[in-house]
Amino acid sequence: MPQNSVGMPDVKLTVTVNGASYTREVEPRLLLIHFLRDDLRLTGSHWGCDTSNCGACVVWLDELPVKSCTVLAAMADGHRVLTVEGLEKKGGLDPVQRGFEQCHGLQCGFCTPGMMLTARWLLDRNPDPSPAEIREALSGQICRCTGYENIVRSVLWASKHPAAGQAAADDEGTDQAADGVPA
Repeated sequence: MPQNSVGMPDVKLTVTVNGASYTREVEPRLLLIHFLRDDLRLTGSHWGCDTSNCGACVVWLDELPVKSCTVLAAMADGHRVLTVEGLEKKGGLDPVQRGFEQCHGLQCGFCTPGMMLTARWLLDRNPDPSPAEIREALSGQICRCTGYENIVRSVLWASKHPAAGQAAADDEGTDQAADGVPA
């Protein structure tokens, strides 16, 4: 097996990311966030604090949100990873993505991928959450730009529009107001 720069043998991993299988040899100490961004060029997930505090790096590992700055890439061997790029289906945005678009749930966008993946996880388990439940689910993520109100509104919008993902694919380019009514 090849050696890396610190003399340790590389590890071979096979992982399914956004439905596609990848096999690579990586350093044993490589973090999942760096594997996704640097090796696979999936740059939607962001590397923020490097201490697992901000949540910008959240991805799903077998349908569970994890902070990818705390997971070694080798730990994903044989598992499924979903990144924000994988939320889009058949050319249509996920209802959570549409909600962020419709309700202005982002400002700079740095925290948005992690927020969206956590929100999708919440809605898959609780399709009709209260604002308090949304805030609790997102409590492991930091947004430095907003007061979270529009983020909560975005998730509420997604909960009220579960078919919005398909609608986005069907009528791409149709403007809609935040309540889902054509503008």
